[in-house]
Amino acid sequence: MLIQWFPGHMTKAIRMMEENLRLVDALIYVVDARAIASCKSPVFDRLLAGKRVLYVINKCDLVKEEDILAWERDFEERGLKCVRAVGTSGDCSQIVRGLKQVAADKLEKYAAKGAKVSVRAMVVGVPNSGKSTIINSMIKKAKAVTGDRPGVTRGKQWLSVDGVDFLDTPGTLWSKFTDQRVAHHLAYIGSIKDDVLDMCELALDFAEEVLTIAPTAFDERYGVHVEGKDSVSAFEDILLAKRFLLKGGEYDRERTARMIIDDFRKGRLGKIMLERQN
Repeated sequence: MLIQWFPGHMTKAIRMMEENLRLVDALIYVVDARAIASCKSPVFDRLLAGKRVLYVINKCDLVKEEDILAWERDFEERGLKCVRAVGTSGDCSQIVRGLKQVAADKLEKYAAKGAKVSVRAMVVGVPNSGKSTIINSMIKKAKAVTGDRPGVTRGKQWLSVDGVDFLDTPGTLWSKFTDQRVAHHLAYIGSIKDDVLDMCELALDFAEEVLTIAPTAFDERYGVHVEGKDSVSAFEDILLAKRFLLKGGEYDRERTARMIIDDFRKGRLGKIMLERQN
C-alpha cells in the first residue's frame, strides 16, 4: 500500500515554526520509542541546524529496556543529548533538567553577569508523538491541547515551568515520503490519519513485520497459533478467533484490522520496537 498524507494545515504549521525559530534557544525533539528513526523528520532536521537540541524518546514503556539502551548508546556516540519519557506518567522533570544541561552555556553566561534567564524551547514532533502530553506532565496541568489522533494541536501555545518556556507546535510531517517503510511505521504508531488509510491492507503489512520481529505476539494476545505463518494466514486466523460479524453473518475484516493496529498502539501486543539498533 502506498501512503502519502500531508494536509494543508501542516504547511502553515511549518511556516509558523520557521517564523518562531529566532525566539527560541533550543528544540525539544520528541520521537516515539517504537519508531525512532521514522520520527526524525527532514523538516525538523532543517529547523534544528545551529540550534541546541534535546531528543526526548517518548512512550518508553511500550518497548523493551535493551532496545532503548541500544538507541541511547547510538545517540551518545553521535554526540546527541537524549532523555527517556513516558508522557502519561505525570512526571517528565528529566526533560526540564536535560534542557537546562543543553542550554548550560547560555545560563552560565547570564549567571556570570548576575542575571537569571529562562530557557526558551520549541517542542517539535510528528503527529501523535506525545508532545502535548509531555508538556502537560511537565507543568502538571492540562493546559496544552491533547488527543490520541494526529493533528490535534493546531496553534501556537507558550507554557512555562521551572525556568523554561515551551512553545508547543502542531505535529507535522513532510510533503512526500520517499521511503514507504517510514510511512508505514508512522501509520502504525498513529501519526497518519486512519481515515486516509486502507486499514485491512495496513494490518496485513503490520502483521508481516510483527511476525518477523515479535513472532509470538499474536499468539499470546489472541490465543491463536500463527507463529511461522504468513501475514494473510495470520490475519485470517485472528479474524476467525475474534468472530467480529457484520449483518448477514460475514466476518468484519475492517473491525479486526483496526483492533490489531489499536492493540499495537496501546501496547496490548507486548513491548515491540519496530526499529531496533543492530
